[in-house]
Amino acid sequence: MSILVTGASGTVGSLVIQGLAQQGAKVKALVRQPGKVALPPGASEVVGDLTDPASVRAALAGVRTLFLLNAVTPDEVTQALLALNAARDAGVERIVYLSVIHADQYTDVPHFTGKHTVERMISSLQLPATVLRPAYFMQNDKTVQAVIEGYGVYPMPIGATGVAMVDTRDIADVVVAELLRRDRAPGPLPQLTLDVVGPELLTGATAAATWGAALGRDIHYGGDDLPAFEAQLAQAMPSWMAYDMRLMMGRIQQLGMKPAQGAVQQLELLLGRPLRRYAALVQELLATA
Repeated sequence: MSILVTGASGTVGSLVIQGLAQQGAKVKALVRQPGKVALPPGASEVVGDLTDPASVRAALAGVRTLFLLNAVTPDEVTQALLALNAARDAGVERIVYLSVIHADQYTDVPHFTGKHTVERMISSLQLPATVLRPAYFMQNDKTVQAVIEGYGVYPMPIGATGVAMVDTRDIADVVVAELLRRDRAPGPLPQLTLDVVGPELLTGATAAATWGAALGRDIHYGGDDLPAFEAQLAQAMPSWMAYDMRLMMGRIQQLGMKPAQGAVQQLELLLGRPLRRYAALVQELLATA
């Protein structure tokens, strides 16, 4: 029996595959195109598409545990519900689903509400699953590093409420730990929902100050201009996605991304080490630029 990893070509999915393989797990990576992902020893690819039930059923053959990660797409909810129904039909009783923090609160943000719909299915059908709810990825800020260094401005409009940014490597390590815990259990385990966060709350001003300290010069926060943020994103992604991201940033400014009490301690106990900090990632990004 094996662990099926969806989203295998993405940042988190590829790290999960590596982590599982290092632990000696038998891993199947779901990919749309053969040969697209370089896999470590112990991992194999299975070609399929989450919008194609037949290919999902085939991918689930011989699978005991499922990691479900859906990209932000217009049909994200359909993909997730089809995959979970197929897993239930196949008798898969060990599931880890990657949702998003505050999925139930960001009700006007399409990809948040979509993930909350999936969470509701897991809850109402009592699927034996862990729902992991990560906050804003620290590595998102790699995309604006050139702006920060070139113009002295931190441009992500995350506001002043506070965001518990999380390193994607920590997300992957938590996923691996939960997949192995469920996969190695003698039977289905109770449902669990866990916020996956970093150890500190960052604001636009403190993120800018972190870059400034690392660079040895002043870096200013660019402010909370959401229309400008959307317009900038729309140059690099579909307009519907740029608007979705704008709505997300609006909620971040209003509500922040703050974990449930005790989440940081629970994560560090699960991992057996401290969570990575934003300043450390900034130093890494500068060192590898």
